[in-house]
Amino acid sequence: MLLPIANVLTAEQVAHCRARLESADWADGRITAGHQSAKAKDNAQLPEDSDVARELGAIVLEALSRNSTFFSAALPKRVFPPLFNRYAGGQSFDYHVDNAIRYDRSGGRAEALRTDLSATLFLSAPEEYDGGELVIEDTFGTQSIKLAAGDLVLYPGTSLHKVLPVTRGTRLASFFWIQSMLREDAQRRLMFELDVSIRRLTQSVPEHPALVQLTGVYHNLLRRWAEP
Repeated sequence: MLLPIANVLTAEQVAHCRARLESADWADGRITAGHQSAKAKDNAQLPEDSDVARELGAIVLEALSRNSTFFSAALPKRVFPPLFNRYAGGQSFDYHVDNAIRYDRSGGRAEALRTDLSATLFLSAPEEYDGGELVIEDTFGTQSIKLAAGDLVLYPGTSLHKVLPVTRGTRLASFFWIQSMLREDAQRRLMFELDVSIRRLTQSVPEHPALVQLTGVYHNLLRRWAEP
């Protein structure tokens, strides 16, 4: 499932992130790439232990915790601390698949996280740069993604994807991975569609007797499939 989620960050939060990134110390983006990805990757990135990365990452995580669409679609067990990258001057990231396992060292020790889902949170407005589309290939076909600043796209970590060259301006974004309580994308899609249907029915016919039954089906499926 590929899902854009609008307004994860407010305009004020985007402006704050961009101001902090303007004065940050950037490094070669290949610091987090695997052996094969490093051959395809050309961008700048904040080091994971950067004070700015930690500050802005906390803002992103807090925003995600309040976003019901993100929770419904991802059913997150753990979220990797958000990272930040920058593309400019023709930089790009050719086709690759994200590492299946990432190691979160933010707590002082390396903890493994399975990358069931990948996420890109756009911090630059589309009109500020040319190119820079996130191109994702999966069972849903090939999609070219370029969202408003503050919007996020969620997609399976198994997807083949790339960032096209940025030929004008600068593309700023946050990116991170999620280990879901549901390992399979098909299960997550089914649970998301069921949750959306329950919410719509709740709004249109709040006293409908089927609501209790549908909610029960949702939780019984989650009980069957989840790895909490």
